[in-house]
Amino acid sequence: MAFAGQTPTIIVLKEGTDASQGKGQIISNINACVAVQSTIKSTLGPYGGDLLLVDSNGKQTITNDGATVMKLLDIVHPAARILTDIARSQDAEVGDGTTSVVVLAGEILKEVRDSVEQGVSTQTIIKGLRRAGTMAVNKIKEISIDMLEASGSEEKKIETLRRLAGTAMNSKLIKRNSEFFTK
Repeated sequence: MAFAGQTPTIIVLKEGTDASQGKGQIISNINACVAVQSTIKSTLGPYGGDLLLVDSNGKQTITNDGATVMKLLDIVHPAARILTDIARSQDAEVGDGTTSVVVLAGEILKEVRDSVEQGVSTQTIIKGLRRAGTMAVNKIKEISIDMLEASGSEEKKIETLRRLAGTAMNSKLIKRNSEFFTK
């Protein structure tokens, strides 16, 4: 039935496309992202384990580098691909923290999934996530140290910066030479 002045909505999708909507689709999207998180989570940190990945041609790769894992995973689910894009952005901008970004996003999504399953509205969830994000940024600002304005000798400041750089290098290939690279 047509209504005066209204245009019918026409949705054109490729054959085989899942056109699910609502709560079930949100949970499905979250589950796809959590599956990616569970794959990469075991590689996190200095004691993280290696993964053996085998591609469709049988090529084997052993790695515990999150960026490498994310590049080698053949992800087809659209929501999970967004998570992959976030990880690539992290790697491109910072060069580290890829696994942490995926694990953190997965943990946040698990909490969101619980709220969705309990019937909390998406607007309320989004509002809560924005508020939590603001609180997190404020906390980081509160505990951060501006090295240009920090008290102490130049030597102590430089040593602090070297230790910070060394921590970031511990999981990379240059770990053996981290002392050299931090100077």
